[in-house]
Amino acid sequence: MSPSDHEHHHERSGHAAHAGHAHPPAHAPLVRPTAAPDPVRAAGLGDYTCPMHPQVRQPGPGNCPICGMALEPVLASDQGAESPELRDMTRRFWIGLALTLPVFVLEMGAHLFNIHHWVAPWLSNWVQLLLATPVVLWAGWPFFARAAASVRHRSLNMYTLIALGTGAAWLYSIVATLAPGLFPPALRGPEGSVAVYFEAAAVITVLVLLGQVLELRAREKTSGAIQALLSLAPKTAMKVRSDGSDGSDASVPVDTIQVGDLLRVRPGEKVPVDGELVQGQGNVDESMVTGEPLPVAKAAGSKVTAGTLNQTGGFVLRAEKVGADTLLAQIVHMVAAAQRSRAPIQRMADQVSGWFVPVVIAITALTFAAWMLWGPEPAFSHALINAVAVLIIACPCALGLATPMSIMVGVGRGAQQGVLIRDAEALERMEKVDTLVVDKTGTLTAGRPEIVHVEVVPGFTAREVLQKLASVERASEHPLALAIVAGAQARQLPLLPVTDFDSPLGKGVVGMVEGERVVSGSARFLAEQGLDVAGLAALAQTQREQAATVIYVGVAGRLAGFVAVADPIKATTPQALQALQAAGLRVVMLTGDNRTTAEAVGRQLGIAEVIADVFPEDKAAVVRDLKSQGRVVAMAGDGVNDAPALAAADIGLAMATGSDVAMESAGVTLLHGDLMGIVRARALSRATMRNIRQNLVLSFAYNVAGIPLAAGVLYPAFGLLLSPVVAAAAMALSSVSVIANALRLRATRIE
Repeated sequence: MSPSDHEHHHERSGHAAHAGHAHPPAHAPLVRPTAAPDPVRAAGLGDYTCPMHPQVRQPGPGNCPICGMALEPVLASDQGAESPELRDMTRRFWIGLALTLPVFVLEMGAHLFNIHHWVAPWLSNWVQLLLATPVVLWAGWPFFARAAASVRHRSLNMYTLIALGTGAAWLYSIVATLAPGLFPPALRGPEGSVAVYFEAAAVITVLVLLGQVLELRAREKTSGAIQALLSLAPKTAMKVRSDGSDGSDASVPVDTIQVGDLLRVRPGEKVPVDGELVQGQGNVDESMVTGEPLPVAKAAGSKVTAGTLNQTGGFVLRAEKVGADTLLAQIVHMVAAAQRSRAPIQRMADQVSGWFVPVVIAITALTFAAWMLWGPEPAFSHALINAVAVLIIACPCALGLATPMSIMVGVGRGAQQGVLIRDAEALERMEKVDTLVVDKTGTLTAGRPEIVHVEVVPGFTAREVLQKLASVERASEHPLALAIVAGAQARQLPLLPVTDFDSPLGKGVVGMVEGERVVSGSARFLAEQGLDVAGLAALAQTQREQAATVIYVGVAGRLAGFVAVADPIKATTPQALQALQAAGLRVVMLTGDNRTTAEAVGRQLGIAEVIADVFPEDKAAVVRDLKSQGRVVAMAGDGVNDAPALAAADIGLAMATGSDVAMESAGVTLLHGDLMGIVRARALSRATMRNIRQNLVLSFAYNVAGIPLAAGVLYPAFGLLLSPVVAAAAMALSSVSVIANALRLRATRIE
């Protein structure tokens, strides 16, 4: 918001709390349509969702009906234990590996060491059957279950291909072992046995399991930012009696605390919930919210936030926000929801995946037919093996992971740096921003203005004018109003009762004090009230030229004077603006403040474009006008009056130190409340999108090159074939490469 807009429109910023794959059909049972859900309100306590398809919801763990991936909890947990899915896949992998190694030795031994001199082929086939069958049917059972679900939901995915490939190799080998006489003589050996492919089916299953284990572990690493945030909150709190007396403390779980409970926080303890001090004092480290390393002194009446650390002193607080309503919980849920959201660039991968699996099945059929018609003997064996290789190497798991993995890591990385991304679309758009529109007060400036001058007309005293002005401003939460009230209290002026209070949004305040109507606001607002401010215009202009905001005051139908309030520029603002302008961004200051004051601030900061004297309802129009010029616009603000402009911009950037309404309207929230957060957000967007493009190129290139090789395109010229085992290893490697590339974002510098 622009508290300095208080002069022109007397805007009010009160907190809202005070005022790869085709989608399944509509009947799919696990999919609930959602549209940018609020994770705090929409998520059930035990709901699970797919990291790639956030519209999928179900009340417990399972697999996504669209892509087959393991679901994960909607609400983050700080337990830190391995997921049941990871434990299950790990167990299946190790048991499958132990059973597969002898199968691999028997089959490779037959080719490399002529092991059939010691072990008859029929006996080798039976041993492989006994060892490989548990691997395929038990260790690989989740893949068959997911493949069946993909057919049932008419959403073919990578598990469809895996099940077809391993199932075909295993079924062929079973028949070849149990009834070799069914096969033509060309496929039978001298002893009547038929070559089997248990080894290929088992090794493929084990390699896919390895890929699943690596993927699940990587997905757990991407939640590191959420785990770090959750670890900030204490698990227990000291609850005291309603009178706050000593000797009655009881340690209780934080999730049992209710609004209104009194809690004691001792030195070195973390604040358990959001609340207000009612007794004692302390110095609280609020760096997790503000980014400022210095502790903040707290006394009775001060607000504290869950997860902040009380360094010295002790106090009792009254709980005001608990559970999912605390600021920390809202941050955690915002990060979790953003990690699961879908970037527009992912639509390309989804469109490709929608037709990719059917095309691969068609290519597999053509490969099989070509080898049967033109392949060397035994033609059937060659046809089967090459068809299986195509199915396995074409699994689009790397393509499906390319975007979600980068989004999950990037959003988590941003949260660690105080940049909260609402959704993946905001993260993608931030890269394209070429125009930054910034509010003045609370965004460029500290938002902690102070009274620097009081001017009165004959017949009024400065104390009288300030006392009456502060009395009506007391009902407002506007930063300038708070500064006026603080200034009156510092001068030990008692505040007077007010009746008939009104605060026209963006204009000023009105109220009855001691039977007299008090009006304050901009010159335009006082003119609307029938008061002429021309007599003080020259003196007011002098204050504005010194970057102060002027608030006129009228009492009982007469102009009484004005109060000049100045707001210091944030220490990080010049550095941030230089970095943004050096990056080629056009910076525009948009404020409802008087033009003289706004231009004075603009000169200090090197901002050439200053749009001042703007009503709150017109800010969004200015943003839309810039967009109509073909600009990609980001709007940075912190107040209620900025919310329409934040929503109208391509990207809304809200200061977490501002109003809840602004944060609800923004795509990005800057937790530390300064413009360096915009520099970080832009760098994060560029790094994440670059990472996504790298992943997409890796996955597309892998599939484009792998399918022809698996089909045997090199065989006519070079006699080279791609074994299904090598295809499975390559498939796993492609997924691991995408995951490893995404995890690089964790160490990327974003400042």
